Amino acid sequence: MDAGSAVKGEVGGVAGGSVVGGGPGGVNLGALRSHNAALVLDLLRIAGPEGISRLELAERTGLTPQAVSKITARLREDGLVAEAGRRASTGGKPRTVLRLVPEAGHAVGVHLDRDELTAVLCDLTGAVVTRRGAPLDLGAGADTVVERAVREVGELTGGSGRRGAVLGVGVALPGPLDHRRGVLHRVTGFPEWNGFPLRDVLARRLSLPVVVDKDTNAAALGLAVGAATATAGDAGKAGAFAYLHFGAGLGGGLVIGGAVHRGTRTGAGEFGHQVVQLDGPPCECGNRGCVEALCLAAVARGDAAEAARVLGTAAGNLVALLDVDLVLLGGRTVAAAPETYVRGVAAVLAERARRAGGDAVPVRVAPGAGRQVAEGAAQLLLAPLFGRAEG
Repeated sequence: MDAGSAVKGEVGGVAGGSVVGGGPGGVNLGALRSHNAALVLDLLRIAGPEGISRLELAERTGLTPQAVSKITARLREDGLVAEAGRRASTGGKPRTVLRLVPEAGHAVGVHLDRDELTAVLCDLTGAVVTRRGAPLDLGAGADTVVERAVREVGELTGGSGRRGAVLGVGVALPGPLDHRRGVLHRVTGFPEWNGFPLRDVLARRLSLPVVVDKDTNAAALGLAVGAATATAGDAGKAGAFAYLHFGAGLGGGLVIGGAVHRGTRTGAGEFGHQVVQLDGPPCECGNRGCVEALCLAAVARGDAAEAARVLGTAAGNLVALLDVDLVLLGGRTVAAAPETYVRGVAAVLAERARRAGGDAVPVRVAPGAGRQVAEGAAQLLLAPLFGRAEG
């Protein structure tokens, strides 16, 4: 079995498995072999190049040393794991240390924004190997957009310097959509996409597995997976956080209990279309006074402070409803004036907390400098491999 087959088998085996950052321990049952392998792979990923011993893997997963030895032997045969040297032991012979082989597999992440396409090729750790970007008109029609996406993915995956299987392609774009079937609904501002089976069309064109999700969900997944590493930052300490993405539009991604919360119909996180002004300006979704419409109007006037205040009002509603621990801000519009948006949103949340007699929820710029969506889209393929699937 080659590494590509092994990776794809493990992805399929844990697609509905343990959640990010708090999954269950291992069990010694053959029927759950993929689940147990995912637990081992995740610990190897977190350990980084320094690696981890089989004994430590057994202690942390709750698996028997024999089970860990069988799993790691198979992973080594498949090219996913290699020896990283030896480590002194407290007694007996030195322990062999194992590490994940990042280049054994890759995933592509594609962000189809309203006016821009970003595509990345990531290794098994989520590190970006190659990045591409191109202008895009999401309203140009399905044939044109699909053709552009196919071309960019082909450029990423055709490089002679890459080795290791391509697991598939994660595609993130504005919603609403059905992420389970990969079918778009009436994408805000682009009703012509309604009912388009994007996942199946791209899978046929690319001859690769394809996963489709909302841009904000993909970004939230990337942040949640990153929260398990030593470089997690604030997200790693938060049991629940909201990621608010303000670019060409406005949306939100929710991480609750360590897992992305999508809802039964992928409807969670339609943050930009909460109505905050009943007689406000019309929004492309058909309502009036939506947060997105008000924020975009303020940006068009050059009033970032007002956009931040409106964004803070909507974020306050979200905090009151879900009691999240942290609000992370991202997207091109935020990146253009990060201090203004953090300060404006934090001021509204602090005032609400003062009136309620509680502590203000912290507001931060999300790590990644605007790269969250495309890299999070790649995690749609990578995360299940490590048992870090959706909630």
